[in-house]
Amino acid sequence: MIGFELNDDSPVYVISVAAQMSGLHAQTLRAYDRLGLVSPGRAAGGGRRYSLRDILVLREVQRLSQEEGVNLSGIKRILELETEQQRNRSLLSELHAEITQLRAELESTRAVAARLAALLRSRNEGAALVPVRRSDTSVTPQPAGRTQPGQAAPGAATLGRAATLRKTTNNG
Repeated sequence: MIGFELNDDSPVYVISVAAQMSGLHAQTLRAYDRLGLVSPGRAAGGGRRYSLRDILVLREVQRLSQEEGVNLSGIKRILELETEQQRNRSLLSELHAEITQLRAELESTRAVAARLAALLRSRNEGAALVPVRRSDTSVTPQPAGRTQPGQAAPGAATLGRAATLRKTTNNG
């Protein structure tokens, strides 16, 4: 079975149910749809399907019209401004989260910069920036095409310049 999740924006109520839930006549809902006050979803056959959010908007339209005496043009503008305000709140929330993240990154960068500055100061005072381990084996770069005893012949797989390992001897 295919899962189906319902939420406040799921268009599930036919016009007669939405009219009953909102306390309005079905013809009023059709008129509000034509005016763009509420835009319900559509079923495959073209019938209107209202969501719970649509029904709440219909109730608010009725309240503004009946109790506040606002005309439909004014109601449409109020709804547009409320939608814009909600988008702005959402954007503001996203920006606050981004600022918090950037502040954390800035603090981390400052900590790294302070550590690097301390390393540079200690290097200037004679300490090695990176500890180096000494060994009796060294790598000596050789021009391409030259070989030494024990080295691969020309034509063998090489990476640019050939390098050979040789044992360094300490005369001390």
